[in-house]
Amino acid sequence: MLLAEDDRAIRHALERALTLEGYQVTAVADGVEALAQAHKTPPDVLVLDVMMPGIDGLQVCRVLRAEGDRTPILMLTALVETQDRIAGLDAGADDYVVKPFDVEEVFARLRALLRRTSPVGALTGAPKPPPQVPDGRIEAAGLRMDVQARRAWRGARELELTRTEFELLELLVRNAGIVLDHSTIYDRIWGYDFGPGSKNLAVYVGYLRRKLDEPGAAQLIHTVRGVGYVLRED
Repeated sequence: MLLAEDDRAIRHALERALTLEGYQVTAVADGVEALAQAHKTPPDVLVLDVMMPGIDGLQVCRVLRAEGDRTPILMLTALVETQDRIAGLDAGADDYVVKPFDVEEVFARLRALLRRTSPVGALTGAPKPPPQVPDGRIEAAGLRMDVQARRAWRGARELELTRTEFELLELLVRNAGIVLDHSTIYDRIWGYDFGPGSKNLAVYVGYLRRKLDEPGAAQLIHTVRGVGYVLRED
């Protein structure tokens, strides 16, 4: 694990807590060191403070994603406005924790991110699944996904998706026509239910919709108020 945090007290406390939890931690104090270390020894997961001198956490995230690095990234931020959180997600982060945080929440979110490195499976007991095609590909509602290559298309157009967006779309495609409730989606994608007040899922659905939608074409992801979301082609 790579931890980048410029506040020395927070960095040392979090490094110690993570080490006691069983993680092998490399801790650095800024974004320049974080990038150098990530290039030298790619970690299994990154924990990045948003506000760091020089190169901040968002810039580190953007650089790694531009290089094709899909390592899970958890952002630490003192910024609580929705727009600030969206900026982190837009930069390619997979999740965030708002300061001051409970270390147990950090542990829970890290466990969820690491579980997500395995492919998301179909829900058990679901009715008729969407058609499966060879080589780990799935199709539904005009969407095609190559799960092994982590590529997705709507028609002939390839979609540029973050890790979380891809896994959310995969879950919806595998369960096309089935309404998935919020708790199920949180459990399958994050491994943790953020509770009814969380906007995390809504933010990701909004970004995914914008990447999927085409002028004059049917909307694919539908909101079922008070329940969750469903993928279908109306």
